[in-house]
Amino acid sequence: MSVPRILVAGIGNIFLGDDAFGVEVVRRLAQCALPDYVRVVDYGIRGLDLAYALLDDYDVAILVDAAGQGEDPGTLYIIEPELRDADADEPQPVPIEAHGMNPMRVLEMVRAIGGRPRRVLVVGCEPATLGNEFEGTMGLSAPVESAVGGAVAIIESLIAKVVQEQAANVAAHVPLAAARGSVNKARFPD
Repeated sequence: MSVPRILVAGIGNIFLGDDAFGVEVVRRLAQCALPDYVRVVDYGIRGLDLAYALLDDYDVAILVDAAGQGEDPGTLYIIEPELRDADADEPQPVPIEAHGMNPMRVLEMVRAIGGRPRRVLVVGCEPATLGNEFEGTMGLSAPVESAVGGAVAIIESLIAKVVQEQAANVAAHVPLAAARGSVNKARFPD
């Protein structure tokens, strides 16, 4: 049985409070026993590095980031963004932000340089505070800190689910497919 190649990418700025959520989740996830086909990387605010990593033909990329969706702080989301079809239209120029990280802009950049991620999932957490842009804030808020363990568990279950889907699809001779544009959320008590 072939196994899927999975990238888990932590995104965020450690100097902006809860924006460090993705960085903290991948730090903890890196301490877990994960299969060899899973690569866990802290990209921080290095959008260009992540764009180039997404060109490496992963079956699934799991981006971990603070994601404001208007819910209570600490609420976790699984978001599967709609990826535009590579043949739909010509990619548009995207300004390169070597030290910025907007996941959707990174995906646009990947497409603009000829890449086409197969499947992207975002594990996001509703932030309580991103701190003051000019002074910064170190550390996660209490509700976001308490959601980190839940995010690790969600990512581990997503990895297992992707492996199961791949095995079922290989048996049925179907490429790894997914419902596009979905959002699931979970709230982990403090």
